[in-house]
Amino acid sequence: MRQPFFYDITLRDGNQSLKKPWQLKEKQFIFNKLLELNVQAVEVGFPASSHMDFEACKSLADMADNKTVISALARAVRSDIDSAIKSIGHAKIPRVHTFLTLSPFHMKYVLNKEPSYCAKTAIEAVGYAYEQVKKINKDAQVQFSVEHFGDCIENIDFVIETLKEITKAGASVINLPNTVERTRPKTFINLVEKVIDALDEDIIISLHNHNDLGMATATTIEGYFAGATQLECCLNGLGERAGNTDFAQVAVALHNNGVKVPVNLDKIYETAVIISQMSKVQIYEKAPLIGPEALAHRSGIHQDGAIKTKDMEFGAYRPINPSLIGRDDDEKIGFTSQSGKTAIFEILNNAGYPITMPEAIRITPHVKEVSEQKGELALDEILEIYFREVLDIKGAFELISFKHLEEDNFALEFTFRGEKKEVKGCGNGPLDACLDALKNAGFPRKLSHYKQYALDEDKMGSGATAMSVIHLVGKNGEEIIGRATDKNTAKANVKAIFNALNQIYN
Repeated sequence: MRQPFFYDITLRDGNQSLKKPWQLKEKQFIFNKLLELNVQAVEVGFPASSHMDFEACKSLADMADNKTVISALARAVRSDIDSAIKSIGHAKIPRVHTFLTLSPFHMKYVLNKEPSYCAKTAIEAVGYAYEQVKKINKDAQVQFSVEHFGDCIENIDFVIETLKEITKAGASVINLPNTVERTRPKTFINLVEKVIDALDEDIIISLHNHNDLGMATATTIEGYFAGATQLECCLNGLGERAGNTDFAQVAVALHNNGVKVPVNLDKIYETAVIISQMSKVQIYEKAPLIGPEALAHRSGIHQDGAIKTKDMEFGAYRPINPSLIGRDDDEKIGFTSQSGKTAIFEILNNAGYPITMPEAIRITPHVKEVSEQKGELALDEILEIYFREVLDIKGAFELISFKHLEEDNFALEFTFRGEKKEVKGCGNGPLDACLDALKNAGFPRKLSHYKQYALDEDKMGSGATAMSVIHLVGKNGEEIIGRATDKNTAKANVKAIFNALNQIYN
């Protein structure tokens, strides 16, 4: 399978669409990021458009390494071509990219020119560009774009014949833009396939798709598998109107389809964030791969599958492992009225609060009830319910005090269904002594498991907080889990016992 050739257009198409185009230093910074991504070609600008753009193109050509193609755009006029050659001709591998429309609509209503005139102009422009740039650099290339190629259904035979002459004149790359996306991808790909079949095999076919109907990535991917090799992409999908083909989406989609992608995929996310900041174009929260919500799950069914497969390369509900593109954040589990017990279990455990699935099941209806009114709940809001429903269980017992007397002796004071009881207990530590005191009061219970956690002090306020988790054997031999928190570890233990007692004697 042939290797795709990534031709980045961020510094030209992306930049020209910005409300505030980038200055030279910004372009230099982004250019270095493109080199880090290992793109094979960079279109650095449109040098004839302004003195500033000319100087920027010249500067970026100076910075280029010896393997990256440096391209500059030029209309099919000699002055533009001369400007392009002067600005980037000294690069190791310069490319003059000239263009002209061959679509019936555009030739008639925009250029007001006959097809024969446009064909002749395009052929002569390519011939001139080839002749002039080869004088400067024998490794130089010429690319020709059929602007509005997607609108050439009616005259595709004319376009193909013109392209044959254009390649004879020196163009080694033929770019077929879907300048305005109007129809389904297959309609466009059918045109691309006709050109591929008609031209010599050594001609590189390139695609440049706009995203007016939201299918630029799909069209580019299918175009590659149809035979196009050069893929013109833009970081974050920047570009005129709805933007150009998104670089990250194309690279990852090809990777997922078994294609060896020559770019550094692990640089994608970091670069996307930088480009968003520099362009002042916020990444849409649901943007594929790079959006803040691209890893978020709120449906209970999706959350369950995502959690069960979170450590696998391919998750139940994600296309890649986020680390592939350099994301170090995990899948996000948010609780709404559409979520379930698995989300509660995962959210609290990730926050450092131990919880069992039965406990998660018990509190889920209470969390849902609040979420139905508020929407997605923050951790603190879930914790409030967790503490109320799991740690602060009311019932027959109410602890009044538990005091250390001497050595292993403790005094326990509590009420049972309103009746006050004062008893003493002895044991190896507060937990053992409390159970002994309860036995003396007529409430013998067997401890089957005990653990204490140190909770993060930022979650509980100032100072360290302990959470005690005790397992008592219930009336029918079942295991009852009691939990409690306190800054005093002994008190946390006793409160946890009473938490369990209220579950047993409800």
